[in-house]
Amino acid sequence: MPKPPIEIYIGDVAQMRKPHPCGGDTWRVVRLGAEIGIRCLKCGRKVLLPRATFERRVKRFVERGSATATPEE
Repeated sequence: MPKPPIEIYIGDVAQMRKPHPCGGDTWRVVRLGAEIGIRCLKCGRKVLLPRATFERRVKRFVERGSATATPEE
């Protein structure tokens, strides 16, 4: 039986399993949908990941956003 999807909100700060080439490993969620948009908190680079890939790569949530938050771009 497949696992249910992780609850992800705009503004969540997630620590990923592997660091970004800049050395940062924390990312802020800026877009939701079939692809998750995340922005590196160290260098500001924005990346789109398929939801399944994001859920596999996330290690833990450092900070949780709210369900009614709007993107900060």
